[in-house]
Amino acid sequence: MEPTRDRDQLLALKVMRLTKPTLMPFNLILADDNDLCGKEIQSQNQNDLSKPRDLSYFPLGDLLTLPQNFGNIVLGETFSSYISVHNDSNQVCKEITLKADLQTSSQRLSLSSKNSQPVPELLPDHSIDDVIHHEVKELGTHILVCVVSYVTNTGENLAFRKFFKFQVLKPLDVKTKFYNAESDEVYLEAQIQNITPFPIYMENVSLEPSAQYKVQQLNTHKDGEDKEVFCRINYLSPTDTRQYLYCLKPKPELHSEMKQKKGLNNIGKLDIVWKTNMGEKGRLQTSQLQRVAPGYGDIKLTIESIPDSVKLESIFNVTCRITNCCERTMDLTLVLQNLNISTGLLWCGISGKQLGKLPQNESMDIHLTLLAVTPGLQSICGLRLTDNFLKRTYEHDDIAQIFVSDE
Repeated sequence: MEPTRDRDQLLALKVMRLTKPTLMPFNLILADDNDLCGKEIQSQNQNDLSKPRDLSYFPLGDLLTLPQNFGNIVLGETFSSYISVHNDSNQVCKEITLKADLQTSSQRLSLSSKNSQPVPELLPDHSIDDVIHHEVKELGTHILVCVVSYVTNTGENLAFRKFFKFQVLKPLDVKTKFYNAESDEVYLEAQIQNITPFPIYMENVSLEPSAQYKVQQLNTHKDGEDKEVFCRINYLSPTDTRQYLYCLKPKPELHSEMKQKKGLNNIGKLDIVWKTNMGEKGRLQTSQLQRVAPGYGDIKLTIESIPDSVKLESIFNVTCRITNCCERTMDLTLVLQNLNISTGLLWCGISGKQLGKLPQNESMDIHLTLLAVTPGLQSICGLRLTDNFLKRTYEHDDIAQIFVSDE
């Protein structure tokens, strides 16, 4: 509670931040019984009100204590404060107005919850009370500005204002990484670090995808029921970091529009809800996450089906998908080149095959056959696509890898 009253004012302003109490610390004084003041110190420890029951050396007691000042608040929490205007004089004050604003580095917000109309009169030893709430959404210095105006019984207009400063700190450090898959899926890894001095309970971490995507969270496992991969009690200690993984897939109606796919840079927003060790809730939502869409050039080649492993000197099939990513129709010819025998895989089939015309933003599947000639992990190389219109050849090497077993 912070009372303020000027000497020439009839009213006093009291402001107290409403927050959960904390456990009272127990400061144990160690001493030996043989010391000069040993028994006196031991007696003082036993009679200390903050001493926890049945725990002689535990640093926290059984009692709760309220904060003595505004302290700090973290971004995403709700700032609550109790404001009281008390008549300390023996006179009746009239037309009392109380206005509370919150000044940040970028804006000034009105927080008064009472009716804007003045209170007709305030009798001696009576008060006007107000409780304000505000979800903090900016970092840095915040100033609570309280303005009180009133009229004395002699008709004099008086007013005064008081300022209460507090800091808004960053509770979490959020870092994101994107991984682009060949299947147009996007994997998002979110690294969340607790940078507060106290442990927090992670109540919910979710990804709200943009309109172009649907999301699947990969942070639970099925063991009779969905369970988080972290632990049953989802606490995050100070300075600890935790990774959350999400898979985003473009909506089916966007697959036919390659142009639209190239512009899918908005992924979505992370929504994080946590609680402190005293149950105070905080919420933080990131800005729109952006990723750089991969460039495929004129032609995009992806593997649709391939075995994980094959036996030595066996023939296996691979299915590839060719997508025309340029803004014109292409007339394609498929050329298969066995670059050298050391590649470990040899193409089987006809080279120089005409694939025909492939319109803009369209795809076609081609079925290919290879022979495994060398054991080990081998790469598929030597696939060439020639555009007969421009006489331009597109080379595709290290398309995929497959394990060749000699057993």
